[in-house]
Amino acid sequence: MSQKIKIFDTTLRDGEQSPGCSMNLKEKLEMARQLERLGVDIIEAGFPVSSPDDFESVKQISQTVKNCTVAGLARSVEGDIQRAYDAVKFSESPRVHVFIATSDIHMQYKLKMTREQVVERVAYMVRFARSLCSDIEFSAEDASRSDRDFLVRVFDTAIAAGATTINIPDTTGYATPTEMYDLVFYIKSHLQNPHVDISVHNHDDLGLAVATSLACVKAGATQLECTINGIGERAGNAALEEIVMGIKTRRDYYDAETGIDTKQIYRTSKLLSTITGVPIAPNKSIVGANAFAHESGIHQHGVLANRETYEIMQPEDVGVNKNTMVLGKHSGKHAFADRISELGYRMSEEDIAAAFERFKVLADRKKDITDRDIEALISATAVNDVKQTYSLKSFVINSGTVISATAVVRLVKDGEEFEHVARGEGPIDAAFKAIDRIVKRQTKLENWTIQAVTEGEDALGEAISKITCEGNLVTGRGLSPDILEASIRSYINAINKAIALSGNVKADLSGK
Repeated sequence: MSQKIKIFDTTLRDGEQSPGCSMNLKEKLEMARQLERLGVDIIEAGFPVSSPDDFESVKQISQTVKNCTVAGLARSVEGDIQRAYDAVKFSESPRVHVFIATSDIHMQYKLKMTREQVVERVAYMVRFARSLCSDIEFSAEDASRSDRDFLVRVFDTAIAAGATTINIPDTTGYATPTEMYDLVFYIKSHLQNPHVDISVHNHDDLGLAVATSLACVKAGATQLECTINGIGERAGNAALEEIVMGIKTRRDYYDAETGIDTKQIYRTSKLLSTITGVPIAPNKSIVGANAFAHESGIHQHGVLANRETYEIMQPEDVGVNKNTMVLGKHSGKHAFADRISELGYRMSEEDIAAAFERFKVLADRKKDITDRDIEALISATAVNDVKQTYSLKSFVINSGTVISATAVVRLVKDGEEFEHVARGEGPIDAAFKAIDRIVKRQTKLENWTIQAVTEGEDALGEAISKITCEGNLVTGRGLSPDILEASIRSYINAINKAIALSGNVKADLSGK
C-alpha cells in the first residue's frame, strides 16, 4: 500500500516572508480557502506573535478553514507559544509549531546557549505547548548542519515531551538530496519512538529543494513542507505543485501519494500570482505558460501522434482548461455562474454578482471572452475587496515622439471629484504623477509590469504596480483591455491598499 504523504503548506507564513509577497487579511483568507480546496493537510497560517495583524489573520483563518489543520509558528518561548495557541485554538484541528536552532553555529552565535540548555528548553517548551494543544510540531532549525547524534537527542526529548511531528529543516538550502536522504534515514532509524510524523522543510538556495524533498520521501519522511510557486525567504521553498506532481507522476518510484486535488493546482498558483503581483515564469514547471507547449517540429509531430511521446502529464491534470468561453455581452448571470462552476471555482452569490458586473463591462469592450479572461475577473473580485478611498472617473493622455507626455486624471473621493494634470517621461509616468498630486501622499513606484492575460489584439491587460507609500510596500492590480487604464487602476488600487493599511509592521522573528 502506498505511503500517505501529508502536505504542509507554509505559503501564508514562510512564503509571505518573501520580499514583495505580503498579503492583507482579505487576501490571506482567500488564499487559505483555496488551499483548503486544493486539499493540503496543514496550513501554516502565520507567526502570531510577530504582529497584531498576523495574530488576527491566523485567528480568522482558524475560524474559517474547516477541512485541514491550521498551524501557528512559535519560538521556544512561553509567550510565543501561548500567542500561537490563542490564534489557532478556534480551528477544528489546531496545531502549535515550536522551533529552536540546533546547529553549533546557531546555538553559539544566535542563541548563545549550550547544548544542555537547548535540550532543557526543548523539554520545557514542548511540554508547555502540549498542555495547551494535542497536536505539536517541533522543528530543529538548521538541522541539516547540526550534529546528528545531538539532533536525535533533541528529537527524542521533544517526542517524550509530547511532540507529534518532528521537522528536519534544511534552513539554508545547503544540503544535497543524498545528504538529506541520509539524515532523515539516520534520524528515523535512531529515534527511541519513531512512530511520529517525520517532516522536512527544504529551502531552494541551490535549486535543490524539490529534489531534496522527494529524496526524503524515499528515506521515510511522511510530511513535506512547501509553498505555492515555491515562494519564500531568499530563493524560496520547495514548490508544492512540483512535489505533488512528482509524487503523482512517479508513483511507481516513490510508492507514495498525497491527498491533493491536482486539478486545483493551476488556479491556486494563479491566485497567488494575482495576490502578490509576482508573475509565473513561462518555463516554470507544472504551471508555467510553456509547461505544455511544444514548438519543436519533432516534438509537435510526436505529440500529435501520441501525447505520451513528450508529455508525461496532461494539462487537465493540474487544472489547465483548454476550452474557449462562448459567452458574450448578451449572456445572462445564470450562464456565467454555470461557467464559473465548470471552471472549478466556488463563489458566494455576492462575489458572483460582482464578477458578473465586471464581465458585462468587459463584454462591451472585448469581442471574444475566454476562460482565462473569466479567471482574471474572478481573481480580481476575490482579492480586491479593499475600501475604495479613490476611484477612477476619467483620464486623458497625450503622448508621442515629438511632444512631452501629458496626463489629465480625474478621481472620485467621497462623492467629490478631483482633477490634476502632470507631465512625465511617458504616459504611465505622467498619469501616476497626476494621481500623486491628487492624493498628496509620499509615494514611490518600486515596480510596474503589464502583461496580456489572453491572446489577440483585444487581450485583457493585467497591470501590477508595487509602491512604497508612507513606509509600507503594497501591490496594486488593474485589469482592462486598455493597458493605460489597467495601469492607472493598478496604481489607484495600490494607493487604496496603502491607505487602508493599519501600519503595524511585522517583526522578523523567524529564521526557519
